[in-house]
Amino acid sequence: MYKPTFNMKRQVLVFRHFGNKGYSLFACLGREVVCSVLSVATLTYASAESVATNPVVTDSATMTTAREMMLEEVSVTGSRAPLTKSQAARMVTVLDRRDIAQAPVQSVNDLLKYAVGVDVRQRGPIGAQTDISIRGGTSEQIILLLNGINICDPQTGHNAMDLPVDLSEIVRIEVLEGPAGRIYGSSSLVGAINIVTKPASKTSTTLNLEGGSYGYAKVSGRANLKQGAWNNQLSAGYSRSDGYSRSKSGDLNADFSGAKAFYQGQYEDQQVRINWHLGIADKGWGSSTSYASPKWQADNQYEHTTKLYSAIQAETHFGKLRLMPSIYWNQNKDRYEGYRGQPELMKYNYNRTDVYGVNLSSYFDWFSAESAPDHGGRIQMRTAFGAELRNEDLVSGNLGEPLAQKHHISGTDRDYELGVNRTNISAYLEHNVLLRKFTLSAGFVAVKNTWSNMNMTVYPGIDLSYRPNSNWTLHASYNTSLRMPSFTEMYYKLQGYQADPHLKPEEMNALEAGVTFQYSPFTFHATIWHHNGRNMIDWIIDTSKGSEAVWQSVNHTKINSTGIETGIDFAIKALQTRIDYGYIHQDKELEEHIVSQYALEYLRHKLTARVDLPLVKRLTLGLNFRWQDRVGQYTDFDGATHDYEPYALLDARLTWQQNQWKVYAEANNLTDKRYRDYGLVEQPGRWLIFGASITL
Repeated sequence: MYKPTFNMKRQVLVFRHFGNKGYSLFACLGREVVCSVLSVATLTYASAESVATNPVVTDSATMTTAREMMLEEVSVTGSRAPLTKSQAARMVTVLDRRDIAQAPVQSVNDLLKYAVGVDVRQRGPIGAQTDISIRGGTSEQIILLLNGINICDPQTGHNAMDLPVDLSEIVRIEVLEGPAGRIYGSSSLVGAINIVTKPASKTSTTLNLEGGSYGYAKVSGRANLKQGAWNNQLSAGYSRSDGYSRSKSGDLNADFSGAKAFYQGQYEDQQVRINWHLGIADKGWGSSTSYASPKWQADNQYEHTTKLYSAIQAETHFGKLRLMPSIYWNQNKDRYEGYRGQPELMKYNYNRTDVYGVNLSSYFDWFSAESAPDHGGRIQMRTAFGAELRNEDLVSGNLGEPLAQKHHISGTDRDYELGVNRTNISAYLEHNVLLRKFTLSAGFVAVKNTWSNMNMTVYPGIDLSYRPNSNWTLHASYNTSLRMPSFTEMYYKLQGYQADPHLKPEEMNALEAGVTFQYSPFTFHATIWHHNGRNMIDWIIDTSKGSEAVWQSVNHTKINSTGIETGIDFAIKALQTRIDYGYIHQDKELEEHIVSQYALEYLRHKLTARVDLPLVKRLTLGLNFRWQDRVGQYTDFDGATHDYEPYALLDARLTWQQNQWKVYAEANNLTDKRYRDYGLVEQPGRWLIFGASITL
């Protein structure tokens, strides 16, 4: 299901929309892949309907023929420039459309739980609020992208997963593990998650209905209109739940409700492809004890967010130099209520961030002389370069510096009196050397941020892949990255929290090596990695101070993390099984009485397993198992600290699939296990959901 993949003799997607034209690459990408402007490697296990067993050998004497042969396998890449599946060097986990359709989940957040390198910490079910991290990092240390556009909120990473798209619209989710500075610039300290959507291939209408435990209900739908070179799709949905817990006073405190809408379009001809999207996600949820502490024992917190997403992207189809410009604007509004509906006890916190970005990416091909006979064919080279300007602006009621001019908070009698503005400038250069059995991809990103007065700093990276035969793939990499502190980490100073506005940027160096072996129907992979982090940001509390203790944002001098990830999958006819295991160790020691909230709370062990069982024709049972053991502690209302307990969960989905409709039943946490992912917030037990979908 969740496929860390490499370049080898195996099932891969084959695209047939080719022409003897210089723009064949982008025609292929536009119709079959929907490659984002900035994308990560998608070297996926494809279904049996699309099989290609041999890597491309480019021994033609002409550049045109060599380019077309190299491009036939192009998908999306783990580098700045797109490379073929048989040549790309970076490993990526891919959750494709089939995985999404069969998993017993209702949100991207829940789906990512089954990726072994991803840590999903929930403060509520079905994506009410979720922190996503990779390889022992924090939710602030990954970059989240929608169709290749950076949608990270500089205010906080807690609400990053408030997405405007429904699971049914997602073509795939790509998870790039490890620093990705030279690919995505700042924010990608420990990895990247790219969510790729695509309008339907033909005019159609779809309606989905769901209902289940705790008053859960959801309705969503989408309509698509395709006419010639134009393709437009509009979707919308609404969901709600009474929640699984109550406050001490008996009121709702884990309920949620929200609506989302998403419009995406595409125009493509022989000269250019243009994509655009406009989305909104509006949601409110009871935050229970999400931010409670021994000093502040609130169990009826509440939060409401409204997020807008917009972008226009283009790709040229002509000439030797391929241009991929994009422009985007994202807005995030947040209202936090420390005591739900009681502003007289604590003033509501209002924040609004506006993020504007302009990006220009490009690449071109050139070819050198013949390579050594054992490599076969010519040495191919692809060079990519580009730059991005990103402005992040915050106006707030409690974060930032005093504003010269106040801004009114819509719908209230208050003003935004504080704020922060910073601009991030980055430029990159990458060069790829491509042989039949060997790939070298190396480059750097140069970054400057106006807020920290940092000098232009260079972060390099290099990826290597060697394929001795069609069964084995060896890979190694060294990559670096950075992350600017969020505005919350710099300025939050309410109810037991004391932030530091002078935090330094986090920096990361990482080494990785791995091997993949495939012999049908089995595939085995193993990876070992080491991260060296400097100036890592965390919230800590000194419990020895008793009632005077507060959470403080600090820079740790250094954290060393080492991990392994391994897995095996096999498919025998319609039966598909996959097992993955990940282990992490961090050697940073905290002083006695110090409790860490983020950086030193990580999954030491994580085991996932999936089995898809075809019961009878059109009826399928999917079982998903997850066991994890977290390092770290949380503090209860009495001030006592507790270790996180390991837990195991079993989820199931039963689906009856017809050509134009399906019905399904899901059971999350079948064993009714009560567990904690984050602090005092206990997660729900068994959750049942029934649903139906029809497409016309």
